[in-house]
Amino acid sequence: MLLPGWILLWALLGAGEGAEEPPAAGLLLEFSLGKFRNFLLNESVPAEAVLRNIAGNVTLVLFQIHSHYRNVTISFAKEPSPSNSGTGIDRGLVSVLRPEQTVCTWYLRAVGTDQVLSTAVSLPYTEKDPIPGGCNLEFDLETDPNLYLEYNLAETHIIFAPANLGGANPPSCDSETSLDSRWRLSYDVYQYFLPENDLSEATFVSHMRRMSEVQSIQAYGSKMMTLTSQDRTDLYFSSLPGQGVIYNVIVRDPKWNTSAAYVPVHTYACSLSALVNNCYTFRRLSTKIFFTNLAFLGLFICFFGHRFWKTGLFFSGFIFTAFFFFIVITKTSALSYDGELKFGTVIFAP
Repeated sequence: MLLPGWILLWALLGAGEGAEEPPAAGLLLEFSLGKFRNFLLNESVPAEAVLRNIAGNVTLVLFQIHSHYRNVTISFAKEPSPSNSGTGIDRGLVSVLRPEQTVCTWYLRAVGTDQVLSTAVSLPYTEKDPIPGGCNLEFDLETDPNLYLEYNLAETHIIFAPANLGGANPPSCDSETSLDSRWRLSYDVYQYFLPENDLSEATFVSHMRRMSEVQSIQAYGSKMMTLTSQDRTDLYFSSLPGQGVIYNVIVRDPKWNTSAAYVPVHTYACSLSALVNNCYTFRRLSTKIFFTNLAFLGLFICFFGHRFWKTGLFFSGFIFTAFFFFIVITKTSALSYDGELKFGTVIFAP
């Protein structure tokens, strides 16, 4: 069956860098070193990412993929396993090249949904560059270049695996602590703020590119700290709910004056997909009105409740029932967020 002309035209135009491609069986994505590409991923059929014509001086390739808030899986094989894949919104794999190897292949798929817009890039490193995550002893991958991020309303926690020296035969990670081992490496931690009040996918994709390569990280990111190999690779930052932040780490080898970047990770310290308590509810006018009123009522009870006893009891009952029924309505109804606030405060107020 012949495809309609507009679909064929779309496929031809999608061959360029940065183009989006419709998910299809056996989707083949051609990559070039250092060039980002945007595409749509499908859950049911993995896409095959291929990098060809790798230069002879390249000893390893770091391939990374990013999505706005939906998980994607990247793996070395069509059937992913914990030891050959990673799943998340910011994930990467390190491919150590064999002598004269000029082609690398990875497999990508969406998780739990179709039509996930993703951006990916393959970055080359040479023999004297350190290997991000090369001394991983905690996570499933043998070499794990990823930053693992968790957050709550108060703090953001990041952990990553130590790096190792580059070369065809890297030294053992913990056999010695001399200057000829990984213990001479240092780690620069960088932070980059996305534009304020902008949670869009297009903004995320364009700015993520600034925090992937060593040169652009140094140009656009803010250096937060430097860790030595004796320090724990365990970081804590203050959370800013609703504000997009990208983190990355550059590992440096002072002997050869070389460096390499880990896979950047981003967070908004809130959920972009939850019905309630998502990134958008923080900015809603209804949220500001609701909690401002509760704050005034609480202050009245605190300072004047003993003088206006019945009024204080009324306000206490209002605050209690408003919170209680807001929770009940959220769990049991399909109302919008604004509708839940109105219903909980107006209908069930004493």
